[in-house]
Amino acid sequence: MNCTEKVFLSRLVKDLNLELVNKEVDYSQRPIENRDINRPGIEFTGYFQHYESERVQIIGFVEWDYLKTLDDARREVIYSEFFRENIPCVIFCRSLVPDDMFLKKANEINVPVFSTVEITTRFMSDIIRWLNVELAPCITIHGCLADVYGVGVFIKGESGIGKSEALLELIKRGHRLIADDAVEIRKVSEYTLYGQAPALTRDFMEIRGVGIVDIKALYGYHAIKESQNIDLVVTLEEWSKDKVYDRMGVVEKHIEILGNKIVNYEIPIRPGRNVAVIIEAAAVICRQRKSGYNSIDVFFERRQALSNENK
Repeated sequence: MNCTEKVFLSRLVKDLNLELVNKEVDYSQRPIENRDINRPGIEFTGYFQHYESERVQIIGFVEWDYLKTLDDARREVIYSEFFRENIPCVIFCRSLVPDDMFLKKANEINVPVFSTVEITTRFMSDIIRWLNVELAPCITIHGCLADVYGVGVFIKGESGIGKSEALLELIKRGHRLIADDAVEIRKVSEYTLYGQAPALTRDFMEIRGVGIVDIKALYGYHAIKESQNIDLVVTLEEWSKDKVYDRMGVVEKHIEILGNKIVNYEIPIRPGRNVAVIIEAAAVICRQRKSGYNSIDVFFERRQALSNENK
């Protein structure tokens, strides 16, 4: 199931602590659908041929100072061309205050104008990061997500295989819950997938025979986390005597999510296997390999050294 690829402006205002300048404008249901931003320096000189008006517009000190050099007639021409109905919003940095004519033009087409105390470069970095996460390609997949030793482990498998039980055991062992039953996965970049719980199920787990469990109330704030990059997939499956399982881990398997390849461990489930401990080991191995250590290479080097000694 795909997530919605738009976000309401009210979320941006809350998360980045923006202050509405033209108070009469209602922005609560105004959507943002473009991940890019625009800083309209060239537009304020009168060049609107490639104006990206559907983007959030950021105005810093340089643009504001330039506008003050224009006479009223020229500013009115620029503002009339600048304000278009598809502008999501305009944000002034450094607590700069727009002039009355600017606000009048904004009010005429109900474009919200905001102000932030942040300097322009820092705010642009913050909003680009925010938009890249919130408007990233997104899909909701059945499974669980946990932070295990700092590694984002996505646990998947057939319904009833024991995903939630393994996750609960991980939480008891000091690791953190991100999501149970369903995970919203966003493609932040070509190398990064970012997971979180849907708003309804955040902080909750469903345990068969027990019901809905509030993990934050049961284990405390240290047992939950809002989001996590996905570094590893663990696929739980019923053990089959007819299947040959990899005992060495020489060939690293991957699974593709939103076009990104993630390392995937297939864990066969049998009575008596402690799945949580196996997942912990998989997370540690993932960290080791990212830091350049591969136990398989060390094992074969040792075997070769012993073989040479016995010659």
